[in-house]
Amino acid sequence: MSYLVLARKWRPRSFEELVGQDHVRRALTNALDSGRIHHAFLFTGTRGVGKTTIARIFAKSLNCEKGVSSRPCGECSACRDIDEGRFVDLLEVDAASRTKVDDTRELLDNVQYAPARGRYKVYLIDEVHMLSTHSFNALLKTLEEPPPHVKFLLATTDPQKLPATVLSRCLQFHLRRLPLQQIQERLTMISEAEKVEFEPAALRAVARGAEGSMRDALSLLDQVLAFGGGRVLEAEVRSLLGTLDRRHVEAILGALASDDGAALMSCVQQLDERAPDYDQALGELAASIQRMALLQALPGLRGEDEEQDIALAALAPRFSPEDLQLLYQIAIMARRDLDFAPDARGGFEMALLRMLAFRPAGASAAPAGTPRTGAKSSRGTARTDGPSAVAESAAQDRATPVRAAPAGAATSPAAELPDDWASIVPALALQGPVSQLAAHCLLAGRNRDLVRLRLDAAGESFHRPQLVDRLAQALSQYFGQAIRLEISVGEIAEDELTPARRHAMDTDERLKAAEQAIDEDPAVRAMRDVFGATVQPGSVRPLN
Repeated sequence: MSYLVLARKWRPRSFEELVGQDHVRRALTNALDSGRIHHAFLFTGTRGVGKTTIARIFAKSLNCEKGVSSRPCGECSACRDIDEGRFVDLLEVDAASRTKVDDTRELLDNVQYAPARGRYKVYLIDEVHMLSTHSFNALLKTLEEPPPHVKFLLATTDPQKLPATVLSRCLQFHLRRLPLQQIQERLTMISEAEKVEFEPAALRAVARGAEGSMRDALSLLDQVLAFGGGRVLEAEVRSLLGTLDRRHVEAILGALASDDGAALMSCVQQLDERAPDYDQALGELAASIQRMALLQALPGLRGEDEEQDIALAALAPRFSPEDLQLLYQIAIMARRDLDFAPDARGGFEMALLRMLAFRPAGASAAPAGTPRTGAKSSRGTARTDGPSAVAESAAQDRATPVRAAPAGAATSPAAELPDDWASIVPALALQGPVSQLAAHCLLAGRNRDLVRLRLDAAGESFHRPQLVDRLAQALSQYFGQAIRLEISVGEIAEDELTPARRHAMDTDERLKAAEQAIDEDPAVRAMRDVFGATVQPGSVRPLN
């Protein structure tokens, strides 16, 4: 007898066997039990989360010989044929290979005919987003008003590519990625049923590698069983997947905590002997750093891997919370940049060297071999021993962002606003309606924390409470102190120039200068004299 892969052998055959997706299961079982069954369903979600499985179970519930129910018997000929993929009234279509409109029309030509065996004729169209525009147009009318004996079950991993006209005709259910714990529990049950020797940590690594996909998890389990000769051991799983062993992670974090560069490079050398996937290695390192940050914030927190939590909880006090945040950012940014590195190991080493060299602003400079949690200093840290100290200090200065004070800003919170409101408005970097509110104002009065503005009646439409609050916030942020704002609306004399009036005047002046330049241009004059040409009014625009 030929071997049946685990993903097919352990495919759920009823809603009770389904792992996760409770929100979809509840909606479908209620619809089946109440008889309120829509004619078109759309199942969306990433690969391996159960879209086709749920569609087949739903088709079986509709055509079970014992009646429409959320609990098909699984024993009648209709249920068995659907499970084995040979039920004549369940038409499974791979839209990725049948994208042409002729294929769709051929499929829909038989919609009008009654089912041959079952109660309903069910069209299961997988990867429906691959259909062409003409195919969707051919499908629309039938999808909206199919015969009473027809049900459409559509599945896709990319619902954004579906026309809105199709989405509006379907009940849409989004299937989520499965949690790590649910995948691990399912793998444990299957391993026990298959009488496979396994380690819980190995199944956890397989579940993590599946990234929320149950089918990927079962495919990986098949691969691990072939690699390990029928056993599922943690060391072999990590070797197959290219992930870091927990001992390597703990050694790297210990070297970082001690500022021991030699030990860190020794860890890389030992790791390289196992030919790891360095992208996965950075992911494992980032996950451990994230876990340490959680254990720092919530010391009593218990997770799935208590043994690893104990080790990480012992390492966590050797890092400051700011250190962990920076190390986490370096790890995840290094994953993004790994493809641009000369080689994967070099990119991994550079990430570790950044973790070793840089610390958040305010951390102390500690000699090698001391914990990273030291006394506070006024600057970011780089190593202070050796000839590279100057270069590392300069690199640290570049790595530490410094907020530059805006031009013309006061140097103390108590400083008063300047009298020229027109010079303040551009520096506030306002956008949208709030910029128009500021541009139509003049400074009426001021003291230490109160600013009074007069608003031109031409800009009264911008005098709204939310815009006033946003302008006050911008002023407070700009001057480094809380600013209260009062705005009164009234007519402003013609000789009083608001920023909006100044801008209009500048625009008029530039337009007049452009028109004069065109009028005085020798080529234009020659065309006027020879051909009687004229410049069309309103067609001249300044270049800037």
